[in-house]
Amino acid sequence: MSFSKLGLSDAIVRAVTEHGYTTPTPIQMQAIPAVLAGGDLLAGAQTGTGKTAGFTLPILHRLSNDTLGAAQTTTTSQRSIRALVLTPTRELAAQVEESVRTYGKYLHLNSTVIFGGVGINPQIKQLKHGVDILVATPGRLLDHMQQGTVNLSKVEILILDEADRMLDMGFIKDIRKVLAVLPKKRQNLLFSATFSEEIKALADGLLNSPAMIEVARRNSTVEIISQKVHPVDRDKKHPMLAHLIKTNQWSQVLVFTRTKHGANKLVEQLEKDGIGALAIHGNKSQSARTRALTEFKSGELQVLVATDIAARGIDIDQLPHVVNYDLPNVPEDYVHRIGRTGRAGATGEAVSLVCVDEHEMLRDIEKLIKQSLPKQVIPGFEPDLNAKAQPVQLRSGNGGGHRNQPRAGGGAVVKVKTTQSAKSRTGAPAKPSSNKFPPRPAAPHRSGGRGR
Repeated sequence: MSFSKLGLSDAIVRAVTEHGYTTPTPIQMQAIPAVLAGGDLLAGAQTGTGKTAGFTLPILHRLSNDTLGAAQTTTTSQRSIRALVLTPTRELAAQVEESVRTYGKYLHLNSTVIFGGVGINPQIKQLKHGVDILVATPGRLLDHMQQGTVNLSKVEILILDEADRMLDMGFIKDIRKVLAVLPKKRQNLLFSATFSEEIKALADGLLNSPAMIEVARRNSTVEIISQKVHPVDRDKKHPMLAHLIKTNQWSQVLVFTRTKHGANKLVEQLEKDGIGALAIHGNKSQSARTRALTEFKSGELQVLVATDIAARGIDIDQLPHVVNYDLPNVPEDYVHRIGRTGRAGATGEAVSLVCVDEHEMLRDIEKLIKQSLPKQVIPGFEPDLNAKAQPVQLRSGNGGGHRNQPRAGGGAVVKVKTTQSAKSRTGAPAKPSSNKFPPRPAAPHRSGGRGR
């Protein structure tokens, strides 16, 4: 099937084709017609499967093909924000807005992105000129709302992108504040890489008789990604990583650490080994994060060391290698991390360096993805089989503390496609859209999580 068969305008299909895409992915084949139909949508898919185009293409079509859209092209001063996309991180926000501009290049629509870490005055100026599609992180959007520099009274379509990460980062209160000022009558789209009971509750409170799409087994990993585990002692991780990079001549490697301090320390160690590396995390300035990501995408930088703040905001074609220097304490984050490779049909390799402290984490990950990861001991780095596990300090932003503390976990979600809400499937009347959410303990914001 081609994009032209999905009901998109010729101008959008032309832009998509020029960008090198001719065949829609499974999530796009199902999401695009659903969004074009005008109803609410709950969609889930593996990372790297094209969710962003799954909502940007149809909202571009909808906004450019009604009478209000045509009227707004006459003067920028009368433009109102008609579509609002909320994302959890700055990098993801920038990526989404770039997609809007790429696919909407032949349309009379404009867009902008607002996030923290940069000056607010240029953003205020852009908003005054009039914007059709606004992409924002919740924290910076609230800044503009408090200053009265953004008007959301004309929003027709709301998109929550990476909704599971929104919840994980403690954005639920911010989302409530945004919803309170939006028009009651609007289309709501909720996209998530993983589903949990909390996501179901969020959808039940936000969506009105939604269609539901899940194109892959819940929390599965992309099959074309080669995954392996290298057992290693905790103090041998850095030497092993340097060995793997040099021996295998890896030219572009994305490495995930659990903490910001760990990321900075690893960069220093790799630099001493003659391996070019930069870190990207919440304590870095936006200019430093942008520079590191730009150099990495262009191939100038060999190693990018990141915390999980970047797991959903890095979109690099043909990224060959992802390394879990530290396993994530939340199993779902493993799916997001390795999803940075193996994108758009390309092959990729995901390597995890696992010490005795992380064996429980590894078991949780294997349970989540429903497969046992192959183990390979690297000669010269054989782990001490008598080593004792030590408590793992969790990263800030997930409650702190140690690994043996309880963690919020997701239940299963029923894999269905329907036009009824979860409650209406039980026989109860479908309830109207609401801004009310079930109570949830407030999670602390990650550093930089609010986009400031």
